[in-house]
Amino acid sequence: MSSTDTPTLDHPGEVVTHAHVRYVQVPEVAGPIALITLDNGMDHTRPSTFGPTGLRNLLAAAAEIEAHAPAVSAVAVTGKPFVFHVGADLSFRSSFTDPRAIRPAIHALSELGHTAMRRIGAGRLAGARVPTFALINGAAMGGGLELALHCDYRAVSGAVAALALPEVFLGVVPGWGGTQLLPNLVGADRAVTIAIENPLSQNRMLNAAAAVELGLADVLLEPADFLEEALRWAGQVIRGEIDPAAARTPVRRGQAWADAVARGRGLADAKLHGAAPAAYRALDLIELAETADLDSGLAAEADALADVAVTEELAASLYAFDLVQKRARRPVGGPDASLARPVTKVGVVGAGLMASQLALLFARRLEVPVVLTDVDQARLDAGVAAVHTEIDNLSARGRLSPDAASRLKASVTGSLGLTAFTDADLVIEAVFEDPAVKRQVLTDLEAVLSPTALLLTNTSALSVSEMASGLAHPQRVAGLHFFNPVAVLPLVEVVRGRHTDDAAIATTLAVAKKIKKNAVLTTDTPAFALNRLLIRFMGEVLGAIEDGTPPAEADQALEPLGLPMSPLALLGLVGPAVVLHVAETLHAAYPDRFGKPEGLARLVAAGRTGVYAEHGDPHEIDQQAAELLRVHADSDAPVPTGEQVREAALAALAEEIRIILDDGVVAEAADVDLCLILGAGWPFHLGGITPYLDRTGVSEKITGRRFSPPGVASIS
Repeated sequence: MSSTDTPTLDHPGEVVTHAHVRYVQVPEVAGPIALITLDNGMDHTRPSTFGPTGLRNLLAAAAEIEAHAPAVSAVAVTGKPFVFHVGADLSFRSSFTDPRAIRPAIHALSELGHTAMRRIGAGRLAGARVPTFALINGAAMGGGLELALHCDYRAVSGAVAALALPEVFLGVVPGWGGTQLLPNLVGADRAVTIAIENPLSQNRMLNAAAAVELGLADVLLEPADFLEEALRWAGQVIRGEIDPAAARTPVRRGQAWADAVARGRGLADAKLHGAAPAAYRALDLIELAETADLDSGLAAEADALADVAVTEELAASLYAFDLVQKRARRPVGGPDASLARPVTKVGVVGAGLMASQLALLFARRLEVPVVLTDVDQARLDAGVAAVHTEIDNLSARGRLSPDAASRLKASVTGSLGLTAFTDADLVIEAVFEDPAVKRQVLTDLEAVLSPTALLLTNTSALSVSEMASGLAHPQRVAGLHFFNPVAVLPLVEVVRGRHTDDAAIATTLAVAKKIKKNAVLTTDTPAFALNRLLIRFMGEVLGAIEDGTPPAEADQALEPLGLPMSPLALLGLVGPAVVLHVAETLHAAYPDRFGKPEGLARLVAAGRTGVYAEHGDPHEIDQQAAELLRVHADSDAPVPTGEQVREAALAALAEEIRIILDDGVVAEAADVDLCLILGAGWPFHLGGITPYLDRTGVSEKITGRRFSPPGVASIS
């Protein structure tokens, strides 16, 4: 499709970004600067994006500037408050019901973007050439950053915390010039960092200082008077007083460029194992950018974007993105939010690692007093000290002002007695995973708390209902299951016990939102949702090792899925003792599906904290650990191959997900996917897991039906 077809593009659901033009006179510059402000008319919670109409508005702004008299001395682009621009309107791709229309439409949108951004960035107005500036006042991602790359010069506000080309994370490639312009501005190696490594590292963002250091921006300016200072800086450039381009690091070509692309392919292989095409196509385009002229490079970019737009991996990625952006923020199945009670003070029972993490999180996000308690003064002092140390670390990194750090430290205290909780509205226990211990803690708490105070347990596998069974007010007990590390993983499971009332659940969900966690509501079944699925999946791998499959082969069996870490790496991260506790709980509850974890028990009994060698290759399996895991060393039974391990693990997942859904543990398959994405870091290109099981036929083979209808997280 040629660029002449682009005017036929339409997207009725587009939130249109307007390109408002005003003319600003700068001292000692002959003509005014034409300042384009990108604004979709909404506040910063709905950032500006480009669909077809928004891109045409950009072209219209160029035409208006060209017709202006007197002639302008420069063109500058900025954004609405807090947002420069965050790129393509992803709903455009999702709006097609006919899969055959996707590729030509995406190709045309890429060409339209190229045309509009080159028109602005080139600064060719009525035959004259004027300099162009991107004044990055807020978040600049994807096509927004690409528009800035088309400009001659870039200034960035010191307050900007999100600059990125996240396309590979979403399963596409930069499609509006990023693959060609970026490496020729900052060099191929830095381009690989920005366009490949960062997206594949949980979509890592750059802040303003990093953007300047990497050469993305020419100057860092204070945020207070950013626009005024940026226009003053632009005036210096126009008058020839400074030459930002002369200060840029020269781009290294030849072997340095080839080495950078090779590094990118290694990163993609390590993260994806070939499971999704976008990163590899983006690397092909970065490789091409060394020698291709811009017209050829952009044509190749449009072709690549159109190709990946019709992959199942992208369909799954867009489904996952929608889950994280929408469903995760509005948990399904919860009661009326108006039932939530206020929380003005929090108690944390325990002073270990998890308890101290929880105390800091509640104090920082809820901005209320938090009291830790433990049975031992030394442990209590260590727990409070750990919180205070982390606050000092946040202050040292500039995340907290000295005053805020002092207030936060003062809000976290310790007490050996439970009487410190008498006026608490919420108390969460984070003690040893023993049902008798937890039951006693809740009983002791009930004796000192008001009848309406919320009692939460952070158990990873035990029954919330059983813990609350002997209480006078079991209706105010719920589970709030965090995942370690608490500060990093965004998922919490909110667990409704048999007696938990709506007010308790509404309050727990409200608290989860305030502490900036994404909640999935589950019923009270052993290990709830995420841990149950991970142990079922991991159990197939460990079971194969018990039966003689070499640990390395079993560990690598799931590589074709492109998971963030292998099963044995996950075992080491979580800790064999924790995994064993959950596995034994599930074996006791469902012995027909969860085998007895004999090899794992031997590993824990031997004091091992993982299975990899402590020195040398980080992926080398320790021989002693391998021997501990192999339980049936003398068996004559066939040894499962890596392919059989993968098939068994996927079949087990499909079966367990179906049971979880049929039993109403979570509301829908989407909640299963949210758990795996947010709690275990499973990649967007899988869509969590259920879209993958659907499109590979595993769902129907094992359970007799799909988890979602065709067209949901799939091309058709």
